[in-house]
Amino acid sequence: MPALQCVCVIEALLAVLIGYLLGSLPVADFVSRRYGGPDLRDVGDHNPGFWNSRTVLPRNASLTIFVGDLAKGIISVLAAQSMSTDWRVWYLAAGGAMIGHAWPIFARFRGGRSVLAWVGAAIVLSPLPAGFAVVMVLLFWAATREFSHAVRIGVVLFPFAQWYQDGPWRTAATGVLMSIIGVRFVMASDKTIADRFASLRAARSIRAAAPLTRWSKRAASDDDPRE
Repeated sequence: MPALQCVCVIEALLAVLIGYLLGSLPVADFVSRRYGGPDLRDVGDHNPGFWNSRTVLPRNASLTIFVGDLAKGIISVLAAQSMSTDWRVWYLAAGGAMIGHAWPIFARFRGGRSVLAWVGAAIVLSPLPAGFAVVMVLLFWAATREFSHAVRIGVVLFPFAQWYQDGPWRTAATGVLMSIIGVRFVMASDKTIADRFASLRAARSIRAAAPLTRWSKRAASDDDPRE
């Protein structure tokens, strides 16, 4: 029994490590540099991922980022499945990939929001519920032309479909994975709010300094002996 537990622990640690290293690969950085684009953290919503890349990179570059981020989750789970039959190890690999994408060691821990890494993992972990969610996303996208809203609907519907097929334990594990995305979104929102407050403070400082500047110029002109 201790040997089996040891093997399980080793498998779990390897799964997390492999997932984290794969997730840490800065695909968006590689692609953006290849196409002469900017650092995606400095433009748009500051997210180094597919959605932000659409506004500043060619379509084929954005699609490359899409496939690369999706592959992080897919390959991580497939690697875990090749070395363990324990579904919990598979989920640990998926979590490692998502954490690696969000806080990558190869990019100074400044990563994306792990949505595509999660989608890739979900495709392997629960193919039928993932397929159902993808169909719903496409239908809502066709009806509303709002891709981001359609994706949110698919994310909400996926756990219900998974509960029906896989039961409560795997669905709960999926909830843990989705919480990583939630944490990343909250952190990004806090940074955006902080940036806005900083901009407001800077604008107020400029407005407060403007009368002093005008007064200084007026005083200088009054003291000018040439007048």
